[in-house]
Amino acid sequence: MSYTGDVVVGGPTQLRVLDEIEIRKVAVGPMTNNAYLLTCRREGAQLLVDPADEPERLLDLVQEGSATARLDDVVVTHRHADHHRALPSVVAVTGADVSAGAPDADAIAATSGVVVDRRLHDGDTLAVGHVTLEVIALAGHTPGSVALVYREPAHAPTPGRAHLFTGDSLFPGGVGHTHGDETLFAQLFDDVTTRLFDRFDDATWVYPGHGADTTLGAERPHLAEWRARGW
Repeated sequence: MSYTGDVVVGGPTQLRVLDEIEIRKVAVGPMTNNAYLLTCRREGAQLLVDPADEPERLLDLVQEGSATARLDDVVVTHRHADHHRALPSVVAVTGADVSAGAPDADAIAATSGVVVDRRLHDGDTLAVGHVTLEVIALAGHTPGSVALVYREPAHAPTPGRAHLFTGDSLFPGGVGHTHGDETLFAQLFDDVTTRLFDRFDDATWVYPGHGADTTLGAERPHLAEWRARGW
């Protein structure tokens, strides 16, 4: 089955196999959150993005990527509880480290009861085996929201395609919710514009925290519309 990014709660995993890494996507309820498992094909290291809910389903996902159920790191993209309800169970079973944006780390720890081992800042890197992910801070939806970017190896003269895991900061059709706060919207819109759209090309694939995937090319023509409407 070719990867589309279309998943439903209770449905099967979507799998994308790249040269260096495998990306698995599932939806978990009750708020139809997306969770992503990244597996280094060479070393078997694994990282889970947003342990949102249904810990048994997420632990099954980890085992889909590794017969030994290895999980090295869990990244929580932001402090909202619907993105880390399964964190205590997943960490208790796997012993994985936990990483989150520094401004959100204390709130995540207080809500989940799980210590955040690494506080992430813009430009930090995370290793998944021999694969490197870069942290991109996107303040606005929450103060410490982060995205992760993985870039495929370049094949000259073509740069490698980028893959963005954006949490609730960027979706098909707009940036994340800022609850009508003009200042927060401006911060998020500016961060998304300068740190994502100005940096990465149209082929860049976007894996959001809810719903369908998209590309920067599909969304780029609408940036002026988003700014004008203020959400």
